[in-house]
Amino acid sequence: MVAESHLAPAHLIWPLFITEGMGVEEPIATLPGVSRWSVDGIVKRAREAQKLGISCVALFPNTPHDLRTEDGREALNPDNLMCRAIRAIKDALGDDLGVLTDVALDPYTAHGHDGLVDALGYVLNDETSAILVDQALVQADAGADIIAPSDMMDGRVGAIRGALEDAGHVNVQIMAYSAKYASAFYGPFRDAVGSRGLLKGDKKTYQMDHANSDEALREVALDIAEGADSVMVKPGLPYLDIIRRVKDNFQVPVFAYQVSGEYAMIEAAAAAGAGERDALVLETLLAFRRAGCSGVLTYHAAHAARLLNG
Repeated sequence: MVAESHLAPAHLIWPLFITEGMGVEEPIATLPGVSRWSVDGIVKRAREAQKLGISCVALFPNTPHDLRTEDGREALNPDNLMCRAIRAIKDALGDDLGVLTDVALDPYTAHGHDGLVDALGYVLNDETSAILVDQALVQADAGADIIAPSDMMDGRVGAIRGALEDAGHVNVQIMAYSAKYASAFYGPFRDAVGSRGLLKGDKKTYQMDHANSDEALREVALDIAEGADSVMVKPGLPYLDIIRRVKDNFQVPVFAYQVSGEYAMIEAAAAAGAGERDALVLETLLAFRRAGCSGVLTYHAAHAARLLNG
């Protein structure tokens, strides 16, 4: 009766990893309990999410290495893993479950960066943004409900918004990764999408310095001005202060991504007997709601939803 915050399955978004094949499940060693699934398995997970009351799934492809190129051209293939998974979920569930798609080139590039790089290894902002626009259109054409640019290129939200409107995708939302930090917590995710061994250098030239908070507000303001419907802070728990500042300063939904390293630490703590798993999961997710999140992307989504459903 006196709780100021509450957590429900509808507040959760479930990230899912896609791989090639049929009937394939590939457990991810650094993410205990998480697997890559072929498209048919992704549809089964989507049906599970819908039955549990989860609002949305977020899709990430593990593109085969022979399709990864310097320019990431597979991102624009209307029959790539991402687009096939979107269509399969929509064919199975229609509008009963939201589908959020990642817009960035790191699952498609041979060098593991989120965009095109020059001879010195610097990511090319404007050239990358032009490709991201086309990537977003391909995903929207396949049926994506929410486009989520995770690349951190300047100006890409406005360019994507304009292109979606021009193409008639007026109801497709944009969830901008507005405050995405150059974090040490992303390692297991890079394993999951197959980019860890490919990454040359680091992403500090375009992701945010974890010492900065005022910069996050400037980035959020720019993305909202360019047409973002909602914004994201990533990672989650180490940046609860950023979530609260964004919530207090802007009148848009704010989401957090409880990233792979956070998930792995909870699983490791529970396995070591340092805490009770169910309690750790629910307490950390409620912390995001208390900080001001409208929702949370978390690999614990299905487990948490089962707990919340009793």
